[in-house]
Amino acid sequence: MKNKEKKNKKKKNFLSLVPMLIFMLVGAAFGVLFAQIDNSDMGIYGNIIFFAIFILGVYLAIFFHVIVHEAGHLVFGLLSGYKFSSFRIFSFMWIKDESGKTKLKKMSITGTAGQCLMLPPEEKDGKIPVVLYNLGGSFLNIIAGLIFLVVFLACGYTYFGVAMALFALVGIATALINGIPMRLGGVDNDGYNVISISKSREAARAFQIQLKVLEQLSRGVDIRKMPAEWFEIPSDESMKNSMAATIGVFGCERLVCDERFEEADALMAHMLEIESGLIGIHRNYLVCCRIYNELIGENREDVIEKMLSDEQKKYMKAMKSNITVIRIEYAIARLYEYNDTKAEKILASFEKAAKAHPYPIEIEIERRLIEIVDQKAAQACIQ
Repeated sequence: MKNKEKKNKKKKNFLSLVPMLIFMLVGAAFGVLFAQIDNSDMGIYGNIIFFAIFILGVYLAIFFHVIVHEAGHLVFGLLSGYKFSSFRIFSFMWIKDESGKTKLKKMSITGTAGQCLMLPPEEKDGKIPVVLYNLGGSFLNIIAGLIFLVVFLACGYTYFGVAMALFALVGIATALINGIPMRLGGVDNDGYNVISISKSREAARAFQIQLKVLEQLSRGVDIRKMPAEWFEIPSDESMKNSMAATIGVFGCERLVCDERFEEADALMAHMLEIESGLIGIHRNYLVCCRIYNELIGENREDVIEKMLSDEQKKYMKAMKSNITVIRIEYAIARLYEYNDTKAEKILASFEKAAKAHPYPIEIEIERRLIEIVDQKAAQACIQ
């Protein structure tokens, strides 16, 4: 068992280096191509131009290919029978609301530069198409990369031509980083998702449910009013699959929204203890929920301090604009630090984030959970 764990750890450590290695190769290739440009008459300015083009080019190329990548999910999703739900580039999110109108909102998820969510088609022979939708982003990155490569070949070793080569390299690099199955920054990439879905019927069902839940939220449906069978907790064995484990997270979230805190806490503690496919950000999310449960419950200082590890604080800092994390920070300020001045500032940031949040129903639920914090604080003052 220990040998298996060591082997898996080594594999994860190697895969975590893959993106860096790919972009190091991109940088090296760009350097070789740039060296072919005759800029001998520019002296030191030639090196300055090199670095300027490279840094600016990389940023522009990454931004461009993030858009292309998510557009690929959208295009190949539509071709596979999926329906548009939302489209996010960095923190800008276009989402279809309950009236069918597409609105611009703001939302960021650590570990992701973009996301295209779609409603899956009805099953045929017990299956839905998953490969084109999940890998469509990588396909379009490769297509765009090849187009830029053709432009480079036509322009040759000019500044513009080499810049086009850089766009080609970044496109292919983006396709590889998203297409080679691996977990990046605590999030499964597209290739990993395809592998997870293909492993079992339950994982495929979990994939469908995730998309349906998010689509229902965009239409203003309360998670507590969605079909109960969507939130049936998978077995421990099933939750070794990351897709199935996400349904467990949704189940915990539903219990919290329903204010069944003790039941939710017991389930979250169990999910964090067992061997599962929980991705990093979901683990941190569950710990956030447990911190809240502890604060409004027994509020034991040693328990909270243990849960507020360096890793957890890093996650909460990265997700500081997320309304759930803001609510947890508010609870910590009021019930753990007893700092009402800090709590007021956090509440102001909550209101700011709420204005741009894509799911209005979640804002209502979060406000209710904040009220519970206030009630707990008021009771503490009386005592």
